[in-house]
Amino acid sequence: MDRAKAGPAPVVDQAAGDAARRAAALPKVVLHEHLDGALRIDSLLALLRERGVEPPARDARTMAAWLDANAHAGSLERFLEGFALTVAAMASVDALARVAREVAEDALAEGAVLAEFRIAPLLFEAFGLSADAVVEALLDGLARCPALPSGLIVCAMRHLPPGETLRAARLALRFAGRGPSGRGGPGGPGVVGFDLAGAEFGHPCSEHAEALALVRRAGLPMTLHAGEADAAERVLEAARHGARRIGHGVRLADALADPERRPLVDEVRARGLHLEVCPTSNVHTGAAASIAAHPITALWRAGVSLSVHTDNPLFSRTSTTAEMAALMRETPLTEADLLAMTRQAAAASFLGTSAREQALRRIDAAAEAMASKAARVGSDRGGDARNARDARDTKGAQDAQAPEGARTAERAASVR
Repeated sequence: MDRAKAGPAPVVDQAAGDAARRAAALPKVVLHEHLDGALRIDSLLALLRERGVEPPARDARTMAAWLDANAHAGSLERFLEGFALTVAAMASVDALARVAREVAEDALAEGAVLAEFRIAPLLFEAFGLSADAVVEALLDGLARCPALPSGLIVCAMRHLPPGETLRAARLALRFAGRGPSGRGGPGGPGVVGFDLAGAEFGHPCSEHAEALALVRRAGLPMTLHAGEADAAERVLEAARHGARRIGHGVRLADALADPERRPLVDEVRARGLHLEVCPTSNVHTGAAASIAAHPITALWRAGVSLSVHTDNPLFSRTSTTAEMAALMRETPLTEADLLAMTRQAAAASFLGTSAREQALRRIDAAAEAMASKAARVGSDRGGDARNARDARDTKGAQDAQAPEGARTAERAASVR
């Protein structure tokens, strides 16, 4: 099932349809998607009823309207309220496995060649589940979609006491690289990273320094939410605590026009930090005014390594395809840019070398196919300027950005 069928606005004109068609054809890499913000809407309703929880709406259409109202409140705190509903729906071993499998299947159907999904397992302890059982169930669910190379990122919630973050860190380390031991059998996906999520403002990474140091010493990769609701400086704070990637990071754009703060951008590039940018979510939480005004284009043109993600597709009523289509419609970004971003995402993934290399080969094959198609169109019709330019520049965009993005993943270790 394509979760996009339950909510995104219909295509209303030819230009929108063309952008959607081109976006759908692109390979995808999922780095920033919260499992408890990615349920299928029908599954959310069914799981709530199974647990005896009355949903705030009776059917998928009215549920989508309820979610839209919450998403458009314009604040991160209000946006996060929806998680209370989804966590309650997922609060059983079977439900956790089901959601993980369905989300992975939806990503695969959308063209994902590699995926990392994240969640905060300790939130389910309030429902009588052990954190270990939560992780086991999620890994079991991911293993049931074997066609998609995937892994799990364990989140801690930054507004909770540091001791809780330390517990989450130890949980992540227990499952690092381990597949499910239950019904999914041995092998399969494991925990590949650690994150600090939740309300950012007033809860800096430094409050959780002990846990972050533990993860860093153990060698488990980290992606930390930063520069979403707080200042650009929080991005580098996260990096100095060991983050290889940054969740959102869009406030970094504030430093582009300020000569005194521009060194922040230079250091982000030098460290090889990769930003996981979620445009629609950023609009919904107030981090960006609109898709057209989103700072992703400015950051990309400045040579920052980044890629496009959904964050919480259930709440934002979006998909990776919809994000890419919106950017092509409403910003100067092209197919070439989006494909280059996807390549950087694959290079920045926490999955193993084999999975990354396989994903990169598929992305490069898509770039070659795009170039060949544009060459044929140019020969047969005299050329469509935008499509020909996109295809001609796709490989060039990947290679040109790579010194500041895709290849910086390899340089980052020596810089840090």
